[in-house]
Amino acid sequence: MTYKLLWADDEIELLNAHVIFLQNKGYDVTQVTNGLDAIEACKEETFDLVLLDENMPGLSGLETLVKIKEIQPEIPIVMVTKSEEEDIMEQAIGSQIADYLIKPVNPHQILLALKKNIHKKEIVAEQTNSAYQQNFGKLGMLISDSLTTEDWINVYRKLVYWEFELENAESGMHEMLKAQGDEANNMYARFVKKNYLQWINSPREERPLMSHDLFRERIFPLIDRGEKVFLILIDNFRYDQWRVLAKELAPDFTIDEELYTSILPTATQYARNAIFSGLMPAQIKSMYPNLWVDEEEDEGKNLNEKMLIETQIARYRRRDTFSYNKVINSTAADRYIDTINNLQGNDLNVLVMNFIDMLSHARTESMMVRELASNEAAYRSITHSWIRHSAVTRLFRYLAASDYTVILTTDHGSVQVRNAVKVVGDKNTNTNLRYKLGKTLGYNPKEVFEIKEPSKAMLPAPNVSTSYIFATNDDFFAYPNNYNHYVSYYRDTFQHGGVSLEEMLIPIVTLRPKR
Repeated sequence: MTYKLLWADDEIELLNAHVIFLQNKGYDVTQVTNGLDAIEACKEETFDLVLLDENMPGLSGLETLVKIKEIQPEIPIVMVTKSEEEDIMEQAIGSQIADYLIKPVNPHQILLALKKNIHKKEIVAEQTNSAYQQNFGKLGMLISDSLTTEDWINVYRKLVYWEFELENAESGMHEMLKAQGDEANNMYARFVKKNYLQWINSPREERPLMSHDLFRERIFPLIDRGEKVFLILIDNFRYDQWRVLAKELAPDFTIDEELYTSILPTATQYARNAIFSGLMPAQIKSMYPNLWVDEEEDEGKNLNEKMLIETQIARYRRRDTFSYNKVINSTAADRYIDTINNLQGNDLNVLVMNFIDMLSHARTESMMVRELASNEAAYRSITHSWIRHSAVTRLFRYLAASDYTVILTTDHGSVQVRNAVKVVGDKNTNTNLRYKLGKTLGYNPKEVFEIKEPSKAMLPAPNVSTSYIFATNDDFFAYPNNYNHYVSYYRDTFQHGGVSLEEMLIPIVTLRPKR
């Protein structure tokens, strides 16, 4: 492919050696000596890049730049000038130049500018592909050798890192990375099956940080040090979505990021109630039966969160003052922010944001939303759009100017499901696609993580014979009745409740304003 350049300079005849150099490199160079001719040339044909002298008779380079941008807004323009005056450079940058070269320029400087502005995507893709191929074997060994939760956190971070790198490079390596992600989730499911019940029944120092530990280990110590804490819990917030938000917050906050392990099921009723109560689900039901709602009951499963926080504070004999609020749309968020100054006297302010969970459910139910969020990258993109154009930005701007220590976390993540696994249950079996509980479940034990004695996992058992099963990797449960319709409807949707890196290894981040 031949790339077409326009070079505008009133001394263009003195640059003949540079033009020949570029032509020998395969570029088609059109030469003009003034701004008016440059503008006319851009009206007649499309160029891949313009080299523009800043100091020309008649129209200046800056004036010419503005006119060219009106004709071809996306064309990269490299300004070439003898002047290093700051105001000229600022005017040029404000006019969206792609690069800035100071005379006298040599051919290799020009070639570098062309590579940065014309060939960047293909160079980045080539380099990224090469880097991933070099790390493919190392990542495979890391997946095979992972023995601890910290090992798996390291694996998951690397998988997300390469997902972003390959996505930005428009690489062809996505299928290889997807295969490695599937392998990692299969191995992680084995790890969880082997260790989960032991974690639940072990002292804290012998297991990973889990949902019911967060207040005791990450919130209360900050309050004890005299810090005012603002806890933001974004429902169903994956680690890759956090990495998108992190780029937005980095200019205003110092960031201390870690991942913790959600309890099972990775669902709001269980994981979020465990966070706010500091207890496992069976303990909540035993100690505060009026605050626990069983699966078969019609009552909302997360209506008692404020009271659960109260019980945790009281159980540790603390006197912390706190507020609890939940917002489900931008209007409610705006109202909340308008009155946020009224909360400054509290030791702890808790805010639950439900947008991403609502997006996940809407994606299942709406074909239009499903098209907009067809894969992980598109799902992240919608999350990013929400962050940038909703009250979330306003909230974090306020917090960046405050003296709060901000804890940002979630209750669980989600995974895009693709493979249907048959399960049979009675009419009282719950509807979640990633976990089931019931007394007459029919399934293939090799395809699930089963817990036949819920008490060992500190899970409630509505009946003596109740058992729990969890889907792993990208599986989802489907009933034999009307099987094909059910599978086609739910395949490729984002679900939660089961065992996967995306659902179980989730962010808890400490943010402190840089001011």
